[in-house]
Amino acid sequence: MHSESPIQRRKSRKIHVGKVPVGGDAPISVQSMTNTETCDVEATVGQIERLEEAGADIVRVSVPSMEAAEAFGKIRQRVSVPLVADIHFDYQIALKVAEYGVDCLRINPGNIGREDRVRAVVETARDKGIPIRIGVNAGSLEKDLQKKYGEPTPAAMVESALRHIDILDRLNYPDFKVSLKASDVFMTVAAYRQLADQIEQPLHLGITEAGGLRSGTVKSAVGLGMLLMDGIGDTLRVSLAADPVEEIKVGFDILKSLKLRSHGINFIACPSCSRQNFDVVKTMNELEMRLEDVRVPLDVAVIGCVVNGPGEAREVDVGLAGGSPNNLVYVSGTPEYKLKNETLVDELERTIRERIKLKEQEMAAVIAKG
Repeated sequence: MHSESPIQRRKSRKIHVGKVPVGGDAPISVQSMTNTETCDVEATVGQIERLEEAGADIVRVSVPSMEAAEAFGKIRQRVSVPLVADIHFDYQIALKVAEYGVDCLRINPGNIGREDRVRAVVETARDKGIPIRIGVNAGSLEKDLQKKYGEPTPAAMVESALRHIDILDRLNYPDFKVSLKASDVFMTVAAYRQLADQIEQPLHLGITEAGGLRSGTVKSAVGLGMLLMDGIGDTLRVSLAADPVEEIKVGFDILKSLKLRSHGINFIACPSCSRQNFDVVKTMNELEMRLEDVRVPLDVAVIGCVVNGPGEAREVDVGLAGGSPNNLVYVSGTPEYKLKNETLVDELERTIRERIKLKEQEMAAVIAKG
């Protein structure tokens, strides 16, 4: 259960989005995007705070107008998480949010227009240490590429990305990251694989417009999992037609499953069957709800019977194996006490939180030693 991930990550240039390093040897960061009206400062700040509470490393905010840019300035003053401004076409919006302390500009240089406008944005970014994210989307490829390829293809997406990259290269600005997103898993994966060997910059992963909570989670897990297994990816967003907080949860779950990042509790739970000695599904639903606030990495097993229960429970920080007349709780691989079904969730939560406090103390001691 505690083995390291065998994945060898692609070597990439490290940039910084505010306080968050992206690329190089930095952990893969998880981000989301607000879906509030940006000019509604209160609603947007509230959503950003909820995303940060869920563990978001970076939050992107759409800034489609100068009015939204002014609102962005007020939002920036009230939140601490790094913010990316999503901007299209109008270079003056980019210059304005740069004044207000934006941490990254999501802006395609080729869409800005004249070279003097692109240069103005790049020079401002250089002066203020703001990285740029080039974002290619299969649904908004340049018209000549649509005509050349007939339809969105991985090659068309890569060619689009290289056009924007060439502009930044000519302006001698290497501090950028790139995304190549499509709603089709195979197209997205192929595009990232093609570009990964051609540039040194970090790659932002995502399956765009993936779908609702269930279908989008599955599609994202498949597509992002394929790329992450290849060692490709330095930051990611799971795009769901759902509460953005769910994007953060799913993103961390994908990274946890590949042992690329620890964040909160890693639950091992059986799907339940007639052998179960307690209601596994109900127990898991209750535990996940109660322990949503946990950020310390911890492995917890909830197994309903004695067939697989003891084996799984011995391999984790806290394990529960169903039994009759009582269930058995393991802590760090050792049987500790028995539980009746009536007090199962309360007692298990207590034990888990005790282990969390102990881990926090251990982590603090390591940090204190330097």
